[in-house]
Amino acid sequence: MTVAQLLLMKASNKHSKIIHAATKVFAKKGFFNARISDIAKEAKVADGTIYLYFNNKFDILISVFEEEIGNLIEQVKKLLADEKDPRKMLEIFATKHLTVMKKNRNLAEVIQIELRQSAKLIKEYRNNKFSEYVDMISTIIKIGQEQNIYRSTIRPGIAKRAFFGALDEISRVWALSLETEYSVEETIDQVLEIFLSGMLEPNASASGKN
Repeated sequence: MTVAQLLLMKASNKHSKIIHAATKVFAKKGFFNARISDIAKEAKVADGTIYLYFNNKFDILISVFEEEIGNLIEQVKKLLADEKDPRKMLEIFATKHLTVMKKNRNLAEVIQIELRQSAKLIKEYRNNKFSEYVDMISTIIKIGQEQNIYRSTIRPGIAKRAFFGALDEISRVWALSLETEYSVEETIDQVLEIFLSGMLEPNASASGKN
């Protein structure tokens, strides 16, 4: 490995370290109360080092969403690559999302709070990784409609928000440690049962058997 490659790897590692530290700080203190010095302390770097990678605190928050959600998108895409059944596809999406959110409660809390509280963030972050991520749900629903599995009267744009909203609320509960008695598997079964029973054509079963 060349010196240039080693330096690039070192920079990438430090960038990721700052992102993870920022996620933890934002979850604990909130975006508006968090300071660059708090993030630097959590990342164990000098305050000035932060500015070598990010312009400001808002830039860090956008990067948290772009990178963390970007990673989720790639993981879900790989899992969906060989799946053709839209019912199973929704299950895969829900399983991955809830598993990651339960494991990374800091990220779940940042998504829950900061994506909603910052009007500037919502305005500037419309066409982004988060939108791409949620749009994966509407794409799955459209596939199901093309296969005559999901009702044609379902509006994918509304359904994706309802489905993601259910997963997001569950993530919020886990992030705040309000309820922990439900496993990921049981939660997914319940969410899918509720949504699929309402979206399936009369001649299509939730199990995929006709």
